[in-house]
Amino acid sequence: MRLCRALRFFVVLPIVLLAGCGDFFPPIKGGGSSSGSDIVYVANASSTSVTGYAMSTGALVAISGSPYTLSFTPTAIAVTPANTFVYVAGSGVVYVYSIGTGGALTAANNGAAVANGNVVSMDISPDGKWLFTLDADGTTIEEYSINTSTGILTAASGALYTFGSGTTPVPKAIKVAPNGNYVIVALGTAGEIVYGFNTSTGAISESQRLSAPGSTSDNAIAIDKNTAYLFIARSGNSAGLGVYTIGTGGTLTIVSGSPFATSGQSTSVVVDNTATYVYVGNQGDGTISGFTIGTGGALTALSGSPYSAGKTMTALAADSTGKYILAAANGGSPDLGMYAFDSSTAGRIYTVSSTTTAYGPVAVAVTH
Repeated sequence: MRLCRALRFFVVLPIVLLAGCGDFFPPIKGGGSSSGSDIVYVANASSTSVTGYAMSTGALVAISGSPYTLSFTPTAIAVTPANTFVYVAGSGVVYVYSIGTGGALTAANNGAAVANGNVVSMDISPDGKWLFTLDADGTTIEEYSINTSTGILTAASGALYTFGSGTTPVPKAIKVAPNGNYVIVALGTAGEIVYGFNTSTGAISESQRLSAPGSTSDNAIAIDKNTAYLFIARSGNSAGLGVYTIGTGGTLTIVSGSPFATSGQSTSVVVDNTATYVYVGNQGDGTISGFTIGTGGALTALSGSPYSAGKTMTALAADSTGKYILAAANGGSPDLGMYAFDSSTAGRIYTVSSTTTAYGPVAVAVTH
């Protein structure tokens, strides 16, 4: 046991060695079943856990077995499009859990890690065949093919990136475009890199770089369901929401009026399921700014925006039914809030449920 505990932090070990350390990566604790298929999973750093909540009743209801205790501190989480597996990354490793009745989680791969790497963000291709992770090392995008039956990962090509002197990438986020043609990474003050993506072979190839404005950090990205626009949550001198059209080959072109003003230092962003509205989490003042997406990507602030949220916001998500926006806040008050859409005022959101039991959330993922 002492040897295995020491190896946990030696992240360059090959996966076969990780899998060979019997109880070194204990299975997730918890399990069971509950009603409801519209689920949000929250990765919590403070309590080293994953919490799950059903949303089908219009309130956040903890699924059976939640919270699930982890043996590591999570940094990222993702759900496969078929709602069969949840991947949780952190402390140099990636684990996979199968989704059971009511969203209950069970450790897959005999409780052993399926990959390693210091992951800050990850995303899964729309066809469910490829998992991408953005490493904290500032040079690496890891890619894995997904065994859709077992959830086990096999290393694929991925990509390496470098910058000249004077530019230091700070990995923040990775997204696969909904049309499956592009992979885009946000690298803090180094801006973005766009990669073309071949879903058949898994190959990705760099096609464009987008510089961030001076003394500005690009913290999070979102792409609408039509792969028409890229939204960038920014902090620093040019804080706000950057908007770019996505053209042929993934070419990014700034939208007039961008960046659009938000109420604080923006660190998260999500587009609703209709691609009509975009919401931005402002870490500076604990609010959510909302906008209508107009012709050509121009934004108009929504009525009542910004909306009150938790302290030190970390993540936003839109549920699969299109009824709710989820907001996680590492500073609490609340840890996780669920917002519904106002029936009389287009795009306006209001809190319908919240919880203080998410214990320091750093990332959220919803079922599809």
